[in-house]
Amino acid sequence: MPLPFLTADRVFEAADDVPLPHDDRDRWRRPYRPGPWRVAVAALALLLASFVLFAAVIIAVTAELASAGVVFALSLLVIAAALRLLRMGVWVSARGLRHVGFLTTRTAPWEQVASVRTVQQPVRWLGLPRTVQGQALLLGRRDREAGGMPPLMTTHNADFLGRAVAFDRAADSVEVWAEEYGPR
Repeated sequence: MPLPFLTADRVFEAADDVPLPHDDRDRWRRPYRPGPWRVAVAALALLLASFVLFAAVIIAVTAELASAGVVFALSLLVIAAALRLLRMGVWVSARGLRHVGFLTTRTAPWEQVASVRTVQQPVRWLGLPRTVQGQALLLGRRDREAGGMPPLMTTHNADFLGRAVAFDRAADSVEVWAEEYGPR
């Protein structure tokens, strides 16, 4: 059965040669999905923010607006923290490699990347002080010594805890980006 609305004039014919957003190498992208631990903590934070927003509305109706404003600002802070938590991780593009932390973001252009490699070493469990034996993806920069750089990702962080295969795929993907765009 022919569908005439599919054969009508195409609006996007001129844009057919433009790559899809996921094919655009100049856009920053995370080469893996956020892990279940990270998503669960962010979901709980957003749930908490919804209760705090509801409390702000109740305070605004029954008490002073200044108190409601403080509670509303607190809920916005919790929402911003949850969104930043979801954004954490390793991002790559044709311009370089970006390591997004909760409070800091470090970007290394591919010209400065000496190596990206997976090593077996003690790693922090979910970012806590406790260390366990695991794998870490390390970035070696030309302008800094290798010992001072924290690992880009580990098998025991919030994205890969209990997902060793996902860590291997993500580490391989970042290493491929480094080989493709790194200095020759």
